[in-house]
Amino acid sequence: MITTRPPYARIDDDSLTVLLIEFYAAARLDPLLGPLFQTMVGDGDEEWAAHLHRVHDFWSSVTMGTGRYGGRPMQVHAGIPGLDATHFQRWLDLFAQSTDRLFTPPAAAFLRDKAARMGEALQQGIAMARDD
Repeated sequence: MITTRPPYARIDDDSLTVLLIEFYAAARLDPLLGPLFQTMVGDGDEEWAAHLHRVHDFWSSVTMGTGRYGGRPMQVHAGIPGLDATHFQRWLDLFAQSTDRLFTPPAAAFLRDKAARMGEALQQGIAMARDD
C-alpha cells in the first residue's frame, strides 16, 4: 500500500497504524519473512488483526511512552524456529522502506533508529537464550 498523503512529521497512533499496516502487508508477502509470519501469526484476518494490535501497542510504548505493551518480545522471538540475522536485516530493510515512504526524514530516522536498536537487542538476547 503506497500512500498519497504528504509524509507524517509526527509519530502518533494514526501514523503508526498506517506504518504498521503498510509494513506488515509487505512483510507478509516477502519470500524470506512471509513464511515465518505465516507460521507464527497465521494467515487469517483475526490473527493478523490481533498481531497488528499487539505490535501497535509495542510501537506506541517504544515511541510515545504509552506503556500499553506488556508482552515479552525477547521470549517470543527466541521461540521462532530458524530466526536469524538474515531475517532481522530483511525486517529492517522493509521497515526502512516503509518509514522513508510515510514519514518526514527526521521521523523516519527516529523510527529506523528505534528498530535497529531493538533488532540488536533481540538478536543478542536470542543468542544468549539459545546459547549461541
